[in-house]
Amino acid sequence: MVDSAKGSAQKPLRVGVVGVGVMGCNHARVFAGLPGVQLVGVADPSVGQTEFVGRTLGCGTFPDVGKLLDFGVDAVTIAAPTHLHREVALTCIRRGVHVLVEKPIASTVEQGHEIIEAAKRAGVTLMVGHVERFNPAAQSLKEAIRNEDILSIAITRVGPFPPRMSNVGIVIDLAVHDIDLVRWFTDSEITEVQPQLSSAKAEREDIALLQFRTASGVLAHINTNWLTPFKARTVQIATKRKYITGDLLTRQVTEYFGFQPDGSYSMRHLSVGHDEPLRAELGAFIKAVRTGTRPAVTGEEGVASLEIAIRCLEVGGEAIGLPLRKPRVVAR
Repeated sequence: MVDSAKGSAQKPLRVGVVGVGVMGCNHARVFAGLPGVQLVGVADPSVGQTEFVGRTLGCGTFPDVGKLLDFGVDAVTIAAPTHLHREVALTCIRRGVHVLVEKPIASTVEQGHEIIEAAKRAGVTLMVGHVERFNPAAQSLKEAIRNEDILSIAITRVGPFPPRMSNVGIVIDLAVHDIDLVRWFTDSEITEVQPQLSSAKAEREDIALLQFRTASGVLAHINTNWLTPFKARTVQIATKRKYITGDLLTRQVTEYFGFQPDGSYSMRHLSVGHDEPLRAELGAFIKAVRTGTRPAVTGEEGVASLEIAIRCLEVGGEAIGLPLRKPRVVAR
């Protein structure tokens, strides 16, 4: 089933979604509208939610991933809670089904590597859902710094506390997006980590100020919290010749350049596309499945970003250059 689907551009690719929370519902919605794709069904133990999605999108509903796989799919996306990623991913991979796992790839680095190795043995596509890479503003920023000597990156990702969140703190839920962006923007690994964490209202950390240094020498700072009454997603990148700012929500990217001794400079607004990031991401996944080419975000990349996020939560350890400082977690 899988092999014939890989190279066939005529036969619809049969896909399913595991987990129909907010993100899973969006996955199902996008799949239902993608050309050359048939949304076979969604799987989730929440009967009411799966039936609602099934009625809305005209697809099948299943109480668990096993029943979905029995019905027959070529590929699935996994949008279940993080602690279920390993079990669900391995179940799908053992059945020869291609997998996109929402970030983070798993609960631990070891589980992430287990998923990667299983996918290699089975010869199936494994992609990790770091959707911000597909944000047109992020892609415009990436293009603006191409061949530039990057000096620093500052990312702010703040907003109100999400009622749905219970099993992870803000580092795993939000900051991992920006850890991935730092690695992607710089094409370099993070070698130093200096985290400052606090728990103001939640059981787990809901404030994080994270500082990094990459192997290429870039300094990066991530500011994230669940205390801000509105959402903000901004990026500032300084290079030796430019300063670029981007808003990932409004999708505005501005470049400042031509700095003069008298303090004057030039500026321009850069072109930004209009694609829905999730649609672009799932389209890239389908393309990788059909062509057998390297996915846009590999399992190894997903594990690398997860490893840095986990290091931010650890009480000790060492990074290249400077020792990791013990995160300060202050309960209030």
